[in-house]
Amino acid sequence: MTSFEMGRRALLGTAGLGIISAPAILSGQAFAQESNQLEINRVTPPDIHKFKVGGFQVLVVKDGARPSGAPGEIFGTNQSAETVGTLLTENFLPSDQFVNSFSPTLIDTGSDVILFDTGLGEAARAQGGGRLIEGLAAAGYMPEDISIVVITHMHGDHIGGIMEDGEPTFPKARYVAGQAEYDFWSDTARAGTPAEGNHKAVLANVKPHADKMTFLQDGGDVVSGITAMLAPGHTPGHLIFNIESEGRRLVLTADTANHYVLSLQRPDWEVRFDMDKAQAAATRKRVFDMIATDRIAFLGYHMPFPAVGFAERQETGYRFVPKSYQFDI
Repeated sequence: MTSFEMGRRALLGTAGLGIISAPAILSGQAFAQESNQLEINRVTPPDIHKFKVGGFQVLVVKDGARPSGAPGEIFGTNQSAETVGTLLTENFLPSDQFVNSFSPTLIDTGSDVILFDTGLGEAARAQGGGRLIEGLAAAGYMPEDISIVVITHMHGDHIGGIMEDGEPTFPKARYVAGQAEYDFWSDTARAGTPAEGNHKAVLANVKPHADKMTFLQDGGDVVSGITAMLAPGHTPGHLIFNIESEGRRLVLTADTANHYVLSLQRPDWEVRFDMDKAQAAATRKRVFDMIATDRIAFLGYHMPFPAVGFAERQETGYRFVPKSYQFDI
C-alpha cells in the first residue's frame, strides 16, 4: 500500500461517521467517485487550530473526545465523590460526567515537521476518534511530510496512531522517545501485570520503529529550540517539552495534568491513571509552579481544545486561563 493510499483510506474509511477532509487530497472527480461508494450521512470537518511561537508554526488537532461518567472514579480518587462533584459544580461543570479530549500537536520549524504524539489511531474511528490524519490533511500536511515523531509517553492514546493498516503511518519519520519510558514498557517483566495490555501495544506500535528511534534523557534536544524535560509519575519516563523561538515560549505538558479543573485546581489529588500517584502530584506542582511563576503558555494534551492556555496560581492550585490573541500580536 502506498502512503497516498493509506492516507486516503484513513480519511475516507469512516466517512459515514462525519469525516470530510478527503477534498484536501482528492480531486473533485475522484472524491465524487469515492462518495458514490460510501454512504455519507453528515459532514463534520476535523477541529484544528494554528498559531505561531516565534518562527515556529504550531498546529493542534483534536483527535477525538470521549465522554465518561463518574469523574470521582478517575480524578480525586483520594477524595470523596461529593468533594469532587462540588468542585466541578463550582466551575460550572456537571458533577457526574466529564469529557476527555485528545490533542496531538505538530510543530513546523521550517526545517523539520515534528509531530508530538499520534492519538488514538484507527481502532477509535468507529467511535468518532482517530482523526489526526485528516486533521493534518486539512492543514495541508500529509503523513509523508512528518520528519520526526516525538512520543511524550507510551499510553495507548499517544501511540495508537503510529501504525495504520499494519504499516508505519509516517513513512519518512524518525522517532524520538524517552529512554526510561521505552525501557519500562518494552520490558517483558510487564507481562502478567496490570501493565501487560499497554506493554503489548508498545511491542506492536513502538518497538518496530526502535531502529529509527533517538532516545532522550532529561535536557535532551529534539531539534534546536525544542528540549525534553523529565516529568515522571504519570508514567516512569513521561516527558514534557520546552519550545522556544524568537523570544517566545510554550511548554508541551502532555499528561502532567489531565483535567483543567480537577488536576490543576487540586494538583495533589490522585488520578487513577497516574502510575506513581505521589510522584505525579509532586511533578504537577513543580511544572505548574514554573509555568505560573514565569507566566509561560502551555499546551496540555487533555486540556479543552485547542488545549493551550496559562496557569494562574491560586491558594489550592492553579486556574486554567485559555489563550486568546497572545500569539497573534
